[in-house]
Amino acid sequence: MPVITIDSPKISKEQKKELVKKFAQSASEVLGLPVSAMVVIIREVDAENVGVGDVLLCDFKPPE
Repeated sequence: MPVITIDSPKISKEQKKELVKKFAQSASEVLGLPVSAMVVIIREVDAENVGVGDVLLCDFKPPE
């Protein structure tokens, strides 16, 4: 049973439904397994708990 894990910022229930549906369908096609065999886990991660390089994502400023 394949497990797909998605780390994301807070998202709505509708966005979660769409992500689960699309990831499960794509993985099903690629792996040749039924959609019902896919497990999708969404972990919501606050920006202060993620580092990009040596900076917290909440403090990250992209180059101009």
